[in-house]
Amino acid sequence: MNIARFESRYRPTRSANLLGRLLQETEFDRMLSNGEPDVVTDWLPAVDIQEDGDRFVLKADLPGVDPENIDVTMEDGVLTIQGSRESETATDDDNYRRYERVSGKFLRRFTLPDTANGEAISAATKHGVLEVSIPKQARPSPRKISVQPA
Repeated sequence: MNIARFESRYRPTRSANLLGRLLQETEFDRMLSNGEPDVVTDWLPAVDIQEDGDRFVLKADLPGVDPENIDVTMEDGVLTIQGSRESETATDDDNYRRYERVSGKFLRRFTLPDTANGEAISAATKHGVLEVSIPKQARPSPRKISVQPA
């Protein structure tokens, strides 16, 4: 099978789907930037967010990223994941036919809910997946304040 011939097949829905995903991700990330200037990134890692009974769990696909090149910060209720993936240099002797893996800087921001305990956030990587655990804190319960006659 001729690889070049297979890859050049026109698929209009593929282009439309890709454009839709790029616009959606860009707009979503712009909303989360809290009015900061646009930050230039080379790629956006895919992220899953789930809510358990006692915590939020965020999983980001970061294959090939050295844990030393990942920064996770929390400031003013916004969780930021940023870092970089080093590029591999290819020579003519490597026989590469195609380059698809993106390298360079990445950045994702997420606004945390009021129930998130920002002081107890932990992060770890395993098999190229960054897992950020954000414990929940108890909401303060309303208390009755007695009114005394003056």
